[in-house]
Amino acid sequence: MIYTVTLNPSIDYIVEVDDFKLDHLNRMDRESKFAGGKGINVSRVLSHTGVKSKALGFLGGFTGGFIQNTLQAEGIETDFVQVAEDTRINIKLKTGEETEINGLGPALSDENIEELLQKLEELQEGDILVLAGSIPPSLTKTFYCDLTKKFSERGVKVVVDAGGEILAEVLKERPFLVKPNHHELSELFGTDIRTVEEVIPYGRKVVEMGAQNVIVSMAGDGALLFTGGEVYSATIPKGKVINSVGAGDSLVAGFIGTYSQSQDFVKAFQVAVATGSATAFSQDLATKEKIDSLMDQVLIQKL
Repeated sequence: MIYTVTLNPSIDYIVEVDDFKLDHLNRMDRESKFAGGKGINVSRVLSHTGVKSKALGFLGGFTGGFIQNTLQAEGIETDFVQVAEDTRINIKLKTGEETEINGLGPALSDENIEELLQKLEELQEGDILVLAGSIPPSLTKTFYCDLTKKFSERGVKVVVDAGGEILAEVLKERPFLVKPNHHELSELFGTDIRTVEEVIPYGRKVVEMGAQNVIVSMAGDGALLFTGGEVYSATIPKGKVINSVGAGDSLVAGFIGTYSQSQDFVKAFQVAVATGSATAFSQDLATKEKIDSLMDQVLIQKL
């Protein structure tokens, strides 16, 4: 079973204003609302491709109710901890350019945190646990690191999609998969990584630091997979980027959804890249039909 954890979910409120003017009254041309958060995005894409998962984390208030109802309508199993304050709203303002305004999220009590930990106790050897996104201030900075250590020792495959200090700390606990983009990889090593050639030595260093498998995404320049001592590159399909939100989460979903069924790393990598691209080329997250239409364009090469 695949479990996703989203510690600070959101309603992603997308507002489009074609002729935006600062310091004036502006009227929306289009708007849309989605259940957001990196782990939730993974669960939604898995559902779109027929793979079951259970979504966990913290929800509260009328905004939390919207997310709960949305996921249930899509047939996704949920087991969220209910908290006192409202789940946050993240605003994506599209005016030709894209501006993001992210909410802070609710405070979490010790009882909330303990309840989530109890829910995670049902994980068993062979399950996959996805820890994705930022860690709220109410939790310790080592929260992902602690969970990775605990569940890796139980034989759970832990996937961590986070950057900065969180990524640096979690590597020593040997996560099954990490997925930094080249900007996060640059931050991790205090350098400027721009090309595929520059990624390779640093991707190998991430493996040396403890990650069992590493995917480095480079937006339109492709992606690299480091697994079993080998390095693979993938081309990115051609298309118009409509939605950058959730593309990385979709890549993770494509990888673990395929791997959970086939145990084939290279095939999972190909599907992952097609899935991330399918989201980038869509208004919402990837659908199976869109993913399938892009598969032939994703060429995998062993370097």
